Amino acid sequence: MSAGGAFWQTSRFRIDLAQPRVMGIVNVTPDSFSDGGTHASTEAALRHCEQLLKEGADILDIGGESTRPGSPAVPLDAELARVVPVVREAVRLNVPISIDTYKPEVMRAVLDLGADIVNDIWALRQPGAREAVAAHPSCGICLMHMHRDPQTMQALPMAGDVVPEVLSFLSAQVQLLRAMGVDSLRITLDPGVGFGKTVAQNFALLARQRELLAGGYPLLLGWSRKSSIGAVTGIEVAGERIVPSVAAAVLAVDRGAAVVRVHDVRDTVAALAVWRAMKAQESLKQTQEQTPST
Repeated sequence: MSAGGAFWQTSRFRIDLAQPRVMGIVNVTPDSFSDGGTHASTEAALRHCEQLLKEGADILDIGGESTRPGSPAVPLDAELARVVPVVREAVRLNVPISIDTYKPEVMRAVLDLGADIVNDIWALRQPGAREAVAAHPSCGICLMHMHRDPQTMQALPMAGDVVPEVLSFLSAQVQLLRAMGVDSLRITLDPGVGFGKTVAQNFALLARQRELLAGGYPLLLGWSRKSSIGAVTGIEVAGERIVPSVAAAVLAVDRGAAVVRVHDVRDTVAALAVWRAMKAQESLKQTQEQTPST
């Protein structure tokens, strides 16, 4: 039911995208916009990993640097100290482990430990990042669109029609990777909701999400608890945006997203079960209509 490629090839797993997949967020940071500090220790982060798996997560996305608007960059040593101990243990959970990082040194360190996916808000534009993933034989890659950088992206957001610009950018980054010999099955694309876009532009990406499928790659969407959801609902506290976040995830899946990146795994998994039940009946009706009567 998901658009794009049928599989996502990663270091240890070939993830079947015939059904939408839920990527659970594990922030090993003191300052993330929604749950900063909650899972900052290695032990707490691993407990959270296990809890998300119990709730139905298909993939775990571990990050050691907040990318909320205005957030400062984290020194390399600090990021390594946060994520390496968590990844070392998390790879034993027998599920795909994604690392949310843009630093090539972190990419190499976690891939050496067995991590499966590099999820990069910079779309591998930092020096050495593209080479770090291209040197790996099979790790999965998520390329995200971001306008400017986390420090300035919301101070000066994009102008004009966001959809073709996002698609053009992501297509260009894909071509650079493909030219280095990276297999297409390793690549997914993220339009970067909230990363240098206005509220209207973010919802334009949702309304016209199917246009992004023209790039020919699976889409990964991250709407969970974003400020745009707060803007249209009036819910100011990020952690209280669960219901509208789940609604956005289901809408994204219905428009072809292969993976949704979420904080609230249990609620998202439950909502997608309802969506799948509906889609199954749609498929059944189509099959019956196409079957000749005897």
